[in-house]
Amino acid sequence: MFAQLSDRLQDVFKDLRGHGSISETNITDALRQVRLALLEADVHYQVAKDFIARVREKSLGQEVLRSISPGQQIVKIFHDELTALLGGDAQPLTLSAPARIMLVGLHGAGKTTSAAKLASLLKRQGKAPLLFALDLHRPAAIDQLATLATQVGVPVFRPAPGETDLLPVGAAGLKWAESQTGNVQIFDTAGRLEIDQVLVAELKRLRDFLQPQEVLLVCDAATGQQAVTVATHFHEALGLTGLILTKLDGDARGGAALSLREVTQQPIKFAGVGEKIDQFEPFHPERMAGRILGMGDVVGLVERAAEAIDVEEAARLEKKLRTASFDFNDFLAQFKMLRRMGSLENILGMLPGMSNVKGFSVDEKQLKRVEAIVLSMTSGERKQPDILNARRRQRIARGSGTSVSEVNTVLQRFNQMRKLMKNSGQLKKMMAQVPGAKPFRR
Repeated sequence: MFAQLSDRLQDVFKDLRGHGSISETNITDALRQVRLALLEADVHYQVAKDFIARVREKSLGQEVLRSISPGQQIVKIFHDELTALLGGDAQPLTLSAPARIMLVGLHGAGKTTSAAKLASLLKRQGKAPLLFALDLHRPAAIDQLATLATQVGVPVFRPAPGETDLLPVGAAGLKWAESQTGNVQIFDTAGRLEIDQVLVAELKRLRDFLQPQEVLLVCDAATGQQAVTVATHFHEALGLTGLILTKLDGDARGGAALSLREVTQQPIKFAGVGEKIDQFEPFHPERMAGRILGMGDVVGLVERAAEAIDVEEAARLEKKLRTASFDFNDFLAQFKMLRRMGSLENILGMLPGMSNVKGFSVDEKQLKRVEAIVLSMTSGERKQPDILNARRRQRIARGSGTSVSEVNTVLQRFNQMRKLMKNSGQLKKMMAQVPGAKPFRR
């Protein structure tokens, strides 16, 4: 999402670090570039102006100008101010009984999907969420939420067909909830293509009736300045308690995400980082600031790995690698384990310094082709790759929709990896060239 902005900031910081000492002129020139980068990333004009003013004031302090590494000091100032701009500390939900969360937003922002994702997250945290389909204007939204609720194993309230009066439907939903064992209620509401008085009035009546602890605006991070306008209007009308940013895994400029907190003075509480139901996480301003500035998010990476990786399975695969008995069944298990963590490019982007690698990208389509090739093998072929003769390779290519050349490439790389694992001396020599790598022992 922030790749373009991150690249521009990295160039500015690289230039600042190149100076043995920094003058007011250096800082002024650098901040001019940062300001342009923020505006090009679709950050609200006033937000960018205020941010630059705060950074400038702190960067011109004597302790910075006279320090041994002023460039590093200024990067820290940027990190602190960017963290503050995004909201400071992560803000948890207020879930005092009766715990009610009302989701609002425009069509296409991802309200219904976010409702199910939030329910899934809360369920993993040990809570018992209930979903309420209250979009009476779009029957497809009710069906969609019901389908997603089944996927995550959460009860869902569906209004009777033909209902048009929201408050009686809301009352029926609360009555239904009394027969359930849930302890967090999530209400998906209607949206429009744009804000209008009818929508606002309807949502106000529902808010007053439900008295929710949380009113969360679901905002598409890719909509740019429109997101700021939408957030302002919804906050003035409903008194938002927080925001959910969707599509943070996209390739849009992302400036809206940096503007929303400043404009509404309400925290960003969650972020959608992919299409899958579990690609939804609490928003951590400090970690996001680190990723934008190229510092990575190691804590977030470890947390994601802890959720996705089976420790016993990982230990088994490691042992097979070390004994060179690794086969394509093991490869497939490892591949699926990694995919559960999300987009590989997103994962690698959480490593410090990866944003400095210009033109870095991961071809997800190529990864899917590799997976298709392995899945097209029989169980016996996966266990004994050596039996894959020309006829079998042709069959695998047809079954996976790839070419024989691609199948050969996968087999060649797999054999190279197994050969490397057998040759501990060669592996040890290679690992010695990797900074911080632990010695390899068989």
